[in-house]
Amino acid sequence: MIFGNPADSLAVVDTLKNSGEEGGGWILHHVMDSNYIDFDPFGKLYLPHIELFGIDISITKNVFFMWIIAIILIVLFYSLSKGYKQSLIPKGLTNFFEIIVLFVRDEIVKPTIGEGYNKFLPYLLTLFFFVLFGNLFGLIPYSTSITGNIAVTAALAGISFIVTQYSGIQKHGFVGYFKGLIPPGMPVVILPLMVVVEIIGLFTKPFSLCIRLFANMIAGHVVIFSLIGLIFILKTILVSPVAIGFVLFIDLLELLVALIQAYIFTILTSLYIGMAIHQEH
Repeated sequence: MIFGNPADSLAVVDTLKNSGEEGGGWILHHVMDSNYIDFDPFGKLYLPHIELFGIDISITKNVFFMWIIAIILIVLFYSLSKGYKQSLIPKGLTNFFEIIVLFVRDEIVKPTIGEGYNKFLPYLLTLFFFVLFGNLFGLIPYSTSITGNIAVTAALAGISFIVTQYSGIQKHGFVGYFKGLIPPGMPVVILPLMVVVEIIGLFTKPFSLCIRLFANMIAGHVVIFSLIGLIFILKTILVSPVAIGFVLFIDLLELLVALIQAYIFTILTSLYIGMAIHQEH
């Protein structure tokens, strides 16, 4: 569901009238995942319910839009690659995305990873564009922001964690990698404590990636719904100019947040990979 547009306003009105909720339960109704896509005021599209060996693997709203984003990215970059085969001088949309790709390569991946960055570039570019499109989809009518779901951000952070650890172990060996986590010259007395701290540190990095992206994306959506809800909770149109004005401002701010969060998620992942493969001894 789009946040901060007329379709959402109608959905909020309908929910408030029908549910009679005085609190914020209706906000959760709109920001959480569900088994249908809400096309208020036209109705709802219910998604297939699937169980395999007693395990619920139903297609939810977030899963559906993840597939949509993946298909868009595959088709988009396949068509852009064909453009390079036809002409060495990029034009139009190809030129626009080349600028972004070069920015990710030269300003994010290369400085943070250094030597050997090329083999990580495809993954980090995929990560950047997937997070960016996932963020921006929350601004499309009747869509949803998949990065506002902690399960999605946890999966992305988990994949980055696996890539980071695998890269470090591949470069230094299993023993060499974990040995390199401990600063040289560490006194034997505090060595056990440092081992525990470093192991915890390995898991706090992906945890911070997960929570940072989720919290930033969900916060803006909750604020927008709260501002719209003020009109109906206070039951007066006098607050509508102020509420709608703030909603439009936050909507514009969400565009900037979408770009910044994609940048932050990618640069931190790249930095963690660089730290894993270039340990200081």
